[in-house]
Amino acid sequence: MLRIRLTRTGKKSQPSYRIVVAEHTSPIKSKFVEIIGHYNLARTPRELVVDQDRVKHWISVGAKPTDSVAALLKSSGMDGMDKYIVKPRDLKRKKRNATEEKAPAAQAAQVPTATVSEAPAEEEVAEEAAEEEIPKEDSAE
Repeated sequence: MLRIRLTRTGKKSQPSYRIVVAEHTSPIKSKFVEIIGHYNLARTPRELVVDQDRVKHWISVGAKPTDSVAALLKSSGMDGMDKYIVKPRDLKRKKRNATEEKAPAAQAAQVPTATVSEAPAEEEVAEEAAEEEIPKEDSAE
């Protein structure tokens, strides 16, 4: 799968980034398919230069931008980037849903133990009844 992501360039303590299209499995600082822009933090007004036509082309082909790239593209005025941005509250909902899914599984695990604990009680009653019947037969002889 292709990703539109940032790769860091620049000197120590002077970060600048390239916006590239790369395979999601390739290392961040190595192979990429195409450079489609750059983002320079070292300048006083931060500089963002993006070829929006190429971004639209790669998205239409199936590339997905990362959260940070989608946020930068949205700030530059590109439409449709909201669906690629994961908000922190959405992450909390995912965590909450994961814990809710674990709770029914734990309850389902408890149900068989309850039925198992009831079964010996029935067996004990049957054993007590059998013991009561045995002495009666012995006394009759």
